[in-house]
Amino acid sequence: MPDAIPKLRLLLIAPSNRTHDALYNVLSGAFSLELQTAASTAGLRSALALPAWDIAVYQSGASFSIQTALKIIEDQAPDLPVVLLTPPDDQNSPLSSMPAGVRDVLATDRLARLPATIARELREANQRAEHRAALEMLRDSEARFRAMVTNLPGMLFHLRRDSNGDYRFLYVSEGCQKLIGRKQQELRASAHLFFEAFIPEERHRLTEALSQSASQATLLNWEGRTSGRSRSKWLNLRSMPLLLAGGGVEWQGIATNISHSKEIEEELRESRQQLAELSSHLEAVKEEERERIAHDIHDELGSILVRLKIEVSQLSKKLPDALAPLHQKAHSIEELLDLAMDTTRRVARELRPGILNEFGLPEALKCQAEDFSQRTNITCLAQCDDESIAPSSEISLTIFRIAQEALTNVGKHACASLVVMRLWRESGKILFEIRDNGRGISDEDATKPKSFGLRGIRERVLSLKGEFTIGPGEQGGTCIGLQLPEHLDVEPYVEDQPQRTLF
Repeated sequence: MPDAIPKLRLLLIAPSNRTHDALYNVLSGAFSLELQTAASTAGLRSALALPAWDIAVYQSGASFSIQTALKIIEDQAPDLPVVLLTPPDDQNSPLSSMPAGVRDVLATDRLARLPATIARELREANQRAEHRAALEMLRDSEARFRAMVTNLPGMLFHLRRDSNGDYRFLYVSEGCQKLIGRKQQELRASAHLFFEAFIPEERHRLTEALSQSASQATLLNWEGRTSGRSRSKWLNLRSMPLLLAGGGVEWQGIATNISHSKEIEEELRESRQQLAELSSHLEAVKEEERERIAHDIHDELGSILVRLKIEVSQLSKKLPDALAPLHQKAHSIEELLDLAMDTTRRVARELRPGILNEFGLPEALKCQAEDFSQRTNITCLAQCDDESIAPSSEISLTIFRIAQEALTNVGKHACASLVVMRLWRESGKILFEIRDNGRGISDEDATKPKSFGLRGIRERVLSLKGEFTIGPGEQGGTCIGLQLPEHLDVEPYVEDQPQRTLF
């Protein structure tokens, strides 16, 4: 299929139609031609108001000069290429007209060259249009880039480290003024000014981070403090390295002010510390209250029960043998008193586990397991891989209370028939695990807002720099795991209390 003949809209500026006919004859074979003649300035202006022309041809001898024609074209169609037709004997027009904006000059006796000339001018005009469009897009991109950079809460940078280890900025955005108090040209002239904006120890960390990012080709994500005169700032630098031939490295990224987030982090850290201290204080107060109640049970309720048993025993001895029903009643009361005394001893042990101080954590857990089994009819086993385990008093009490809370939850919710507690030591840590074969626990149950028991356990463990896990067991049920230091760096103060043995 032959190529389609290109369309050409040609505007002829000439004094007569003879040139019109001559051009039509020359060009109609090469183009699908639309040709219009403008003989006056008014006609030229009217023609230029029509849809865009591809090319204009000016013939010497028109009723107005080529300079006038070029000015009108410049005003109305500045991109329109102009070709000048001159008489064969005109030697001055090419030299005088070319600088004024004419794209080419052609003698009228060489019109056969006009199709090639027009085709070349159309190509060049198209290239000029594409070039202008590209420039316009570039200007738009630069404008958008500058607007984005201006609104960014930080500084864009293009940093290069040469093979000899010297740093220099290839680009720095205007944000450097607010960020470190330096102008763009200052940082472009000396990259060391950027490093000097940080306190000495941070400069060393920054160079190390850059070296590591370059050597490992990993993301640079560095945070450091500036050495501001009035108030230092926290800055974050993020960029991926680009390794260059010859050993150089470049980073194109952003530096942002993260002082506000650092302040929030510090406030959260302080708040958490205060909450941890409050939690520890509440636990201490709770232990004191439990101890007071245990003492009251021992000193008052225990004594009353003992006296009651003595009185009942004496009363039973004085009853006549013939009053057998009363003897049975007295015996039943003595059994109830024994049960009440056993319950009192168990409650006192739970409130104030003196067995911890007397026999240690392993024995206290075994005693706790026995009490739980008797109370709930759920088999509970306590295993200790090393009977010599002797954590600090705070750690021992924490594990004991957590076991107490966990067994209470098992009794209430697990629907289990077996509970196993295991205590062991590993790499200087105390590990404690409680497993049951009950219905298990879901993620929703473990994280629900009202789960204060689990939350209290977690907070207590974290306050002692430990780890807490809870989830489904390998064979069903629930598994709670603790990992705590065997000894605290600073042992909390616990006032010595005289040990009492109930009954």
